[in-house]
Amino acid sequence: MSNEAHDLGERYIAVQESKEFADLRRSFRGFVFPVTAFFITWYFAYVLLSIFAPGFMGTKVAGNVTIGLIFGLLQFVTTFAITFAYARWANRTFDPKADAVGAMMEQGASRDFESSGDWAPGDVERALEAERLDDKDRR
Repeated sequence: MSNEAHDLGERYIAVQESKEFADLRRSFRGFVFPVTAFFITWYFAYVLLSIFAPGFMGTKVAGNVTIGLIFGLLQFVTTFAITFAYARWANRTFDPKADAVGAMMEQGASRDFESSGDWAPGDVERALEAERLDDKDRR
């Protein structure tokens, strides 16, 4: 393995073992797992009600509009609401953390991970500031 590939592998491992990356994973899982559990429960409730409670699902609410039709349309509404909520959450919470971890990865080329083993306090802020300055220079 080339020395450059070895250094890159060490950087990936160091970032993966960092507190910032663990926080990134925890943040992602903290949003995605509960929302996924909610939606799967809601979806299967709809399907199971359609199978085992056809009388309830066939109850007319107004004209030929039934509870089953309303629940079916609410599946689409829920999907769009979750997509909107995720995009908003990702833009506000997740993406800045992911950018910081990415900046740490890029900045890490000059660090000696074998001796340090992890990022020091303040590295994320310095990496984000360096990325902001780099973005300004590109404009």
